[in-house]
Amino acid sequence: MSESGRSPTLTLVAVFVVVYLVQQVVALLNLQRVLFALSMPVERAPWTMVTSVYAHGSLPHLVGNAVVLLVVGLFLERQTSRARFHAFFLGSGVVAGLAEIWVGGLLDVSVAVWGASGAIFALVGYVLAGNRVADSALDSLPFSPRAQLVVFALVAAAVTVATAGRGVALVAHFTGLLIGLLAGRAHLLRTSAA
Repeated sequence: MSESGRSPTLTLVAVFVVVYLVQQVVALLNLQRVLFALSMPVERAPWTMVTSVYAHGSLPHLVGNAVVLLVVGLFLERQTSRARFHAFFLGSGVVAGLAEIWVGGLLDVSVAVWGASGAIFALVGYVLAGNRVADSALDSLPFSPRAQLVVFALVAAAVTVATAGRGVALVAHFTGLLIGLLAGRAHLLRTSAA
């Protein structure tokens, strides 16, 4: 667990619940999208880069993300500090959300996203690539860093396709997982004590 004894994973689950309750209240005022949905142009509502990461479109969406977060987060938080965990979660979630809406813009499709899936995929990627077994396997293969990047992108693409569904932010999932795989390989979250 993190240095202060408070679990960043449990804190995030609590934040998800509080934000979801706030979403239900502001939905009565028809402000849910304005306050929580990340969309183009970002400059119109820049706060949604952050709020969208913690918001969810439905109770099943929240529960699904919370379950995966609990499984992966409780394991990963023991290897890092609270500050690094939260910064990585938010940073990867923001980048994943931005990637989703930017690709949508390139395809001339109006996209609005919310949810922690991109950030959670980043945590999953980190756990997959940032462990001793992965280190041993990747170090034993004659892959250059560029070749490893291609392999990680292919893995991220395969997982993204496997998790595809109606209304799923595929680009955000791909981006989050790729960020996590790269960060895990670099042991970005490792503290000197970990």
